[in-house]
Amino acid sequence: MTYPLWRSAGLVSVLLLLAAPQVGAQQMVSVAREEVNLRSGPGTQHPADWILSQGYPLKVVGQRGNWLQVRDFENDKGWIYRPLTSSTPYHVVKVKVANLRSQPTLRGRIIAKLVYGDALRTLERKSGWVKVQREGGLRGWVARRLLWGW
Repeated sequence: MTYPLWRSAGLVSVLLLLAAPQVGAQQMVSVAREEVNLRSGPGTQHPADWILSQGYPLKVVGQRGNWLQVRDFENDKGWIYRPLTSSTPYHVVKVKVANLRSQPTLRGRIIAKLVYGDALRTLERKSGWVKVQREGGLRGWVARRLLWGW
């Protein structure tokens, strides 16, 4: 059985699209060291504008060599040296106060209060909720809409 050329080309195009990485897919990283500098440019000759703590999530918006241009949840941009980052998922609290709950529901018991800027390790996602872990080991659920990250 033979197929018209346009059908074969269409099939190949679909297969290539499926195999290719998603264009525009959000690449996220987190800070892998206790403290790192977020710099104004891609290199140590550029001044450090911010000091970030371990686990802080960042969205990659550009790259130059081994330097990543990143944006945080407040939309601040800077550059970080790629070896100082990790692919471990984290979220950051983007509201003034968020409840850490025992279950992924508003009826779940509140086990702690989280505050704006808290970085939390991402453990699981479930229908609008994220299971996170605080640095001290405390685990619980937070409504996804109160967080930024992945």
